[in-house]
This record gives sequence, C-alpha cells and structure tokens, in this order.
Amino acid sequence: MLVEHFELVTSQQLSGKLNLYFEEKKGVTEELNSRQLISKGFHNEVIIQNFPLRGKHVSLHVKRRRWTDKQTNDCTTRLECSSKGHSND
Repeated sequence: MLVEHFELVTSQQLSGKLNLYFEEKKGVTEELNSRQLISKGFHNEVIIQNFPLRGKHVSLHVKRRRWTDKQTNDCTTRLECSSKGHSND
C-alpha cells in the first residue's frame, strides 16, 4: 500500500483534477538494515494517473529516495514498490 512506504507531503486541486504528492519515507526496511545506507535526495518524480475520485481526475506524484551504500558507494532503492497483480483464474 502506498501510504505504508510513502508520506503525503501536499495536495492540490486544479480545474477538476486532484494532484497528490508523495515522498518515500526515510526509514530503511529490515532486509536492508544490515547495510549502512545514506539518503542522497530523490529520484525524478513519477506521475501515475489514477481512477477518478468523487468525479475528479487523480494524479499521484511519487518521489523515491536515492540511497547510497556507505561501504560500496553503490546506489540502491529501499524496497520493491510493485505489487503482484490479481488474476481471475
């Protein structure tokens, strides 16, 4: 769920369109807890067109954190953000 890993930082209503702005929370998940990760800002914003909410078009503006491993200097993401789809089988 989006709100588990992202914080709603602002919202904006413009001419029948609702824009919700989310930023990834700063905490590190258990699977990455053994690594020394440092937050180095954010990746470029991704805009997701969502289903209408009470007659308004909704856009989710999502920014993921850029993490750097202090020991290896590699960049990583905190977690996998996609969820498994559902089938009608």
